[in-house]
Amino acid sequence: MRKLFALLLGLVLAGSVLAKEAVPADPNPALEKRAVALEEQLRCLVCQNQTIADSQAELAMDLKKEIREKLKAGMSEKQITQFLVARYGDFVLYKPPVMATTVPLWFGPFALLLAVVAGLFYYILRRRRLAAAQPLSEAEQARVQALLDSSEERP
Repeated sequence: MRKLFALLLGLVLAGSVLAKEAVPADPNPALEKRAVALEEQLRCLVCQNQTIADSQAELAMDLKKEIREKLKAGMSEKQITQFLVARYGDFVLYKPPVMATTVPLWFGPFALLLAVVAGLFYYILRRRRLAAAQPLSEAEQARVQALLDSSEERP
């Protein structure tokens, strides 16, 4: 029991070695609120399914610091967003605008779902036609009848 406790304690302490320092919150609450609101609109380029605000990736941490620095320098949220889009592309936006280049991002999943449903529908129709178009041969009918007769004889 002591060995198990020591092992668990060692694992907990080992996890603290990997802990990273949190990004310091800005002493100005209004600036911090603007920074967090902007971070929630930007996608983490490492995680891809999280916002920068939610991510703990090193790149996200760097982007958080850069956003705060640019806000302190007097840049607006729109200017910072334009800077990041110019640097990383529309993919950095968590909700990219509908443009010719982002149509696959917006409508690709729906098109894929529609294609799968259409393929499944076609497959089911084809299977029904094949099953209805092939009647049993006389030998197969005789075998089925023999199997049915033998099952009726058993109690």
